[in-house]
Amino acid sequence: MHDYHALKVAAVDHLTPNAVALTFDIPESLSNMFSFKAGQYISIKHKINGEEIRRAYSISSAPSSKKLTVGIKKVAGGTFSVYANEQINAGDILDVMVPEGRFVFSPNDLVQHVAAFAAGSGITPIMSIAQTVLEANEENQFVLVYGNQNPEETMYRKELLRLQDKYTNRFFIQWIFSRSTEIDSLFGRIESSTVNLILKNKFKDVNFSGYYLCGPEAMINSVTETLQGNGIAKEKIHYELFTSTDAEDTLVEVLDGMAQVEVLLDDETFRFTMDKKALVLDAVLKENIDAPYSCQGGVCSSCIARVVEGKAEMVKNQILTDGEVAEGLILTCQSHPITPNLKIDYDDV
Repeated sequence: MHDYHALKVAAVDHLTPNAVALTFDIPESLSNMFSFKAGQYISIKHKINGEEIRRAYSISSAPSSKKLTVGIKKVAGGTFSVYANEQINAGDILDVMVPEGRFVFSPNDLVQHVAAFAAGSGITPIMSIAQTVLEANEENQFVLVYGNQNPEETMYRKELLRLQDKYTNRFFIQWIFSRSTEIDSLFGRIESSTVNLILKNKFKDVNFSGYYLCGPEAMINSVTETLQGNGIAKEKIHYELFTSTDAEDTLVEVLDGMAQVEVLLDDETFRFTMDKKALVLDAVLKENIDAPYSCQGGVCSSCIARVVEGKAEMVKNQILTDGEVAEGLILTCQSHPITPNLKIDYDDV
């Protein structure tokens, strides 16, 4: 269930001086496993200088394209992002996990107008969502607010302009640049005034069925607060964090003792003892159990498991809904066991 598959890189396209798009060759035998919904991501595993690196990247291609493409922006001091931009070539083999993620758009027969707010590499899942919205119904409209430093560093700029030409009356882009003044663009960053410009001015007559936010945590929080301040229901707002601020782990100060842990993974059961001050995922990996994970920062959803017995408490949670938490789901990379016994199931999620 959580296995990685060796996929060949079919193409490497340079999007900007500091970003590339990797397209993978999917064998026919794996085509069903690697089908995906617009907005999902894949996890990539690769050894660099002898160290195993795992990273999650959103799929930018639309499901209808029958392609699996991810955009990777080089991060200063990063490991895999630098490697991808400077060393990966067509023909290389990377280990890839099947698509997952909850930040998705599901088309239906109804007219669905969608607004999206993206900053930097946050455009990657939005590319897939935008194309899917526009293809789903000839009356659907898509409004994109996209922030970057300048046009040169704007990922998928050419592709977005092509989409705009193809869907002239249904796809609208509000460009925002923080370090460049351009015609028909705003200067600065995505903030409350930007959201109000879209809702109360430019598209005040459009009834949006959903709002998709992707990028840094500060931007997502600001846009979410403004949308809700304008009466937008929480259920209509969907977001995916690409970066997140660290939360202080105050649980460490009050937890004491050991916990007996049982893990169900891929129909196998593992048992071990761990310090309650440790995080569940860290303890699982220390036991050489190949549990699913990627970011280890509470940003992606790769490490979700269900608590079957006992109780675990999360340091932070920006992914799971209140209902999912009530059902026993946890982010194992953010969770401490708080009972003497804890049983978790990675398969039942």
